[in-house]
Amino acid sequence: MVLDWLAAILMTLGLVFFLAGTVGLLRFPDVYTRLHTVTKADNVGLGLIIFGLAVDAQSVWEVVELFLVWGLVMVASTTAAHLISRRALAQGITPWKESS
Repeated sequence: MVLDWLAAILMTLGLVFFLAGTVGLLRFPDVYTRLHTVTKADNVGLGLIIFGLAVDAQSVWEVVELFLVWGLVMVASTTAAHLISRRALAQGITPWKESS
């Protein structure tokens, strides 16, 4: 019973981080800040969901698979973000600066 509540809380927190990443994607001013919010918030959100699922896992192998998925997603998202930001910089898109 306690583990079910812990899993539910962790997964709910993960969804909150996914929502924050989505809001940042829609609200932030340029490609660099959008990439930042999507990669950071979504990776933390996915991590919390993975921890929530690991709490309810039936075997150690399931936990290993879940953390392997999380690691692969982190590698893929950081690589994709790096490639996108590098391409944007090569096309002359300058980072946003707040005008005062």
